[in-house]
Amino acid sequence: MDITLVVALVIALALFFDFTNGFHDTANAMATPIATGALRRKVAVAIAAVLNLVGAFLSTEVARTISGGLIREGDGGVQITPLMIFAGLIGAIVWNMVTWLFGLPSSSSHALFGGLIGAVVVGAGFGAIDGGVLLSKVVLPALLAPVIACSVAFLATRLAYLIAARSDSAQGGFRYGQVFTSSLVSLAHGTNDAQKTMGVITLTLVAAGFQTAGTGPEFWVIVVCALAIALGTYMGGWRIIRTIGTRITDIAAPQGFAAEASTAATILASSHLGFALSTTQVASGSVIGAGLGRDVRSVRWRVAGRIAVAWLITLPAAGAVAALAELVARLGVIGVAIDAIVGVGVTVFIFIRSRRTVVAHHNVTAAAESGERPKAARGKAVVR
Repeated sequence: MDITLVVALVIALALFFDFTNGFHDTANAMATPIATGALRRKVAVAIAAVLNLVGAFLSTEVARTISGGLIREGDGGVQITPLMIFAGLIGAIVWNMVTWLFGLPSSSSHALFGGLIGAVVVGAGFGAIDGGVLLSKVVLPALLAPVIACSVAFLATRLAYLIAARSDSAQGGFRYGQVFTSSLVSLAHGTNDAQKTMGVITLTLVAAGFQTAGTGPEFWVIVVCALAIALGTYMGGWRIIRTIGTRITDIAAPQGFAAEASTAATILASSHLGFALSTTQVASGSVIGAGLGRDVRSVRWRVAGRIAVAWLITLPAAGAVAALAELVARLGVIGVAIDAIVGVGVTVFIFIRSRRTVVAHHNVTAAAESGERPKAARGKAVVR
């Protein structure tokens, strides 16, 4: 199969993954301001899209972690192929679509990592994975970032309610503050998640011999990845917005402000250090911490437990799908065609299945629709 055609196919698939990453992760920044009424729904996703686009140009450290760290490539390492990356992307996309259907804020990042690892292990062996980078840049941040974000959000929420208790106008002030903090989260998301697809495309170009090993993403790669994630973000991802904004806990303005500030700080620090963490895990951890800061009874632990299970199985599940796709791809042109057809078929089926219960901007949250907002006072949460 012509290598140029394979590279083009992989780039197209990578950009579609970037698109799914965008709508999968819109909730990270905009679920809480939508839930509290701080931002109108369509305005919120438009702001998120623009700032994701801008954020994608601000850093390439995470892209370098993926393109030149996690997977060894080039003469000094294990030579991977674009077809392995193709199989890895199929695993990541399928898992993203499945979790989106069920409204689970799982990690697009770990779906991508799992897909790449599963395909590369089958295609080139365990030696193709840099264990040190996997542990330090992926596994440890995955374990620590949600805990840190949860803790910071808990303390920030406590402080926010102390301020709110002393001022009747503070509640409205926190809603205005959410406009800033949610925008900052969107910007931070662009500096982290858009980089992952840049890294995958760069890795593909290196593996195909079109780019020198150890170099960062080309400018055109940065541009197309930024546009793809921005477009996906504008689509909304309303199912996951509903989960984070209304189902983990009832969000009041002080909580939303605290959660978003904690999320932005954690993501920006990680992007600076080149940690390819899950912005979804950070955002969900912050919302849980904000709920705890208000009242431990306000957190719906059954929902939080389902999210945690999705976190745990994302990497191996995406890896398993990708490993199977890599085995099929070894059949040659026929195998690649089978992978592509099955991947498209699964995506179309999930989309059609989602139309049975439509979740869109007009019905994403009852609070946003009616103009009601959760009260700041402590009290037992109402289970929806």
